[in-house]
Amino acid sequence: MYRILAVVGLLTAAQSAPDPHLPRATYDTVRPVLPAKLDRAVLIVSKTNGWRHIEHIPHSNDVLADIARGLGRASYATENAAVFNDEQLRHFSVVVLNSASGDFLTPDQRAAFARFVARGGGVVALHAAGDDSHTAPWYVDTVIGTKFIGHPGGDDHIQSARIVVDQPRHPVMAGVTLPWSPKDEWYSFAGDPAAKGMTVLARIDEASYRPGAKLTMGSHPVIWFNPRSKGRVVYSALGHTPEAYDDPNYRRILVNAVRWAAR
Repeated sequence: MYRILAVVGLLTAAQSAPDPHLPRATYDTVRPVLPAKLDRAVLIVSKTNGWRHIEHIPHSNDVLADIARGLGRASYATENAAVFNDEQLRHFSVVVLNSASGDFLTPDQRAAFARFVARGGGVVALHAAGDDSHTAPWYVDTVIGTKFIGHPGGDDHIQSARIVVDQPRHPVMAGVTLPWSPKDEWYSFAGDPAAKGMTVLARIDEASYRPGAKLTMGSHPVIWFNPRSKGRVVYSALGHTPEAYDDPNYRRILVNAVRWAAR
């Protein structure tokens, strides 16, 4: 009897254990202490109040820090959203939102982020930084320009798909070698962000993978930028797996995007 109760207790505990992919939403109020002499640096933020990409975030943060070093810039990685204040943001030229999900900013922090972009600060938003857990109107309008509606699941979750480069002369796409058919989790969106004023840099050839009837878009954007903002803002839906950040083409795009956004 005691053994049965013990087994039942273990099963109950396992079933009620929190899912590390779905952390409890938190809002940060105490500013981090920044390293001394940060100037025109790269801020890497992987705060998650939505789905947490526990598989890729540690590795992609390292890759992004290495990219900053290669560009001759210091970087600072944090999950403390209280860094979004006017004083501390002035130490950075570009903010990389590395699958930062959920509405993780307080209204004051979001206002500071908006002022950062308005005075010319750059933004590189990656993967879950464009999912539907972001609902704040300024963020949706400035960073995403459309609405995430899902991705294939089950056996089709991770597939190869062919990338079509629409703007090969744009600095973000410079040096990308084609044909290119990486494996990834392919996001679909409610509409083309170009309809909201975004400029699409690359899209997915839907004939090259299985999106499923409900996720088919026709013209299927995957990388775009916002030409309407004073600061340079670029979004890439790529990057679900750790291996994506070791792909030479994707690393080239990330290098280009950080350099371009940081001016």
